[in-house]
Amino acid sequence: MVLVRWGGGWGRLAARVALAALQDLLATGHRAWCEGVADVQSGIRREAANLSDAQLAERCSAAGAPWEEGMTRREAVSALAFATWDAAPAAMAYTELAERAALFGVCLLGEELL
Repeated sequence: MVLVRWGGGWGRLAARVALAALQDLLATGHRAWCEGVADVQSGIRREAANLSDAQLAERCSAAGAPWEEGMTRREAVSALAFATWDAAPAAMAYTELAERAALFGVCLLGEELL
């Protein structure tokens, strides 16, 4: 268990409260992350509908998600959407939050699943 300094003393209850708050923040962030990636996917799909394969390939390459041989157009659009979302400040903030939470043993999976 992690102990945090709370009100001039060390307390297990305070640590539990802090970790529960961190888990709640992580869960809220995850919901926002899912909504954000869905919005980006929807927007990229709309934009890609008007692009030729060559234009889409250029866009994918520029985003760091090249349209690799054997990928379908749909897979390329999905890769573009994820690359675009991963570069968004909100996605980067959530990733940082999740990484920091993990340092305290906090994740979205319950212990029974780990």
